[in-house]
Amino acid sequence: MSSEQIQGTVADGYESVREEFAAVAADEGGDYAAQLVAHVDGERVVDLWTGPEITADSLTGVFSSTKGAAHLVVALLVQDGVLDLDQRISHYWPEFGAAGKEAITLRELLAHRAGVVGADDGFTAEEIADDRVIAERLAPQRPYWRPGTAFGYHALVIGALTGEVVRRVTGRSIQEHYEERIRKPFGLDFYLGLPEELEPRFLTTQPMLPTPEQLAELEANATAPDSITGIAFNRNHPKAPELWELPNIKTVRKLSPASVGGVASARGLAGMYAAAISGPNRLLTPETAAEFAQIHSIGDDVSTRNHNAFGLGFAAVSDDYPELGQGAFGHSGAAGSQAFAAPRSGLAYGYNRRRFAFPGGAAPENARLVRAITKAVSEKRA
Repeated sequence: MSSEQIQGTVADGYESVREEFAAVAADEGGDYAAQLVAHVDGERVVDLWTGPEITADSLTGVFSSTKGAAHLVVALLVQDGVLDLDQRISHYWPEFGAAGKEAITLRELLAHRAGVVGADDGFTAEEIADDRVIAERLAPQRPYWRPGTAFGYHALVIGALTGEVVRRVTGRSIQEHYEERIRKPFGLDFYLGLPEELEPRFLTTQPMLPTPEQLAELEANATAPDSITGIAFNRNHPKAPELWELPNIKTVRKLSPASVGGVASARGLAGMYAAAISGPNRLLTPETAAEFAQIHSIGDDVSTRNHNAFGLGFAAVSDDYPELGQGAFGHSGAAGSQAFAAPRSGLAYGYNRRRFAFPGGAAPENARLVRAITKAVSEKRA
């Protein structure tokens, strides 16, 4: 695919990013459809899209990139003094203090150290869509490891758990706080709860199309439904939907579970992180951003069985992209989305793709695109 088939604009000095995006599209081939947006110091410098059906305004499910929006709310409440990172969850939510969970702090939960990655019996699609139901089910659940001794990705439940803390303290949901304090004031195309009138802009997520070699790798790495990995990804329920199907379920889009239910464009993803770190009305102070970006858990992840690095509610994305510099924070999504803020360079990044990428999580092409953008930023400032 030539760069002429890439839609959108780039600022002077970012032409190489368009070329790299075109190269990615050519390598992906087929029906590859994606959006790429970047802001530097609050100014949008990259705004690109390509592929069938997709436009700059198209909205897709962003899976765990939703966690970035949810935990930006938590960061604001900590910044306001409403929540205390080192307070026990059971102080805010007494029912949670059952089955060995009474000493877990908000900090430990946000760092994926609580051990409450799922429920023994799993969740139906309807339950996964409803954070209140998830929280009610997990309050009596015994942790799957001794809290604080290890970490594991709370993939489908962390937003429900932190969301219940927010609700107990403020009387309002994470989704309501997000809409009023973040999405609406900044006009972001990133929704925790997709309005009915925007449904025509939504593009369904398409399933992964693995090569025979990739399929063999996926089958070789398949996990038992009742393992910690199986529980963390809800494979232990006989009627659990496939992960890629979640945003295609209208109830999920409407209720928007704070772990996985967000719907956005790349403009919305990048715009949220730009709002977090840039401009006179930036949402986070440098001190709050630094605390939430600081690595709290790094190494072997009990849930995913691979290397991971987490700050508080956010992924420590500079672990994956060292060129971003220390202190970058954000979150990827299962189909391949990636979104983050890199305060040292003022970069806010959003990438979205429609078809689920192999092997799940941040799509591999993000490494190429992030490298191209950070190089362009450096050259502009040289």
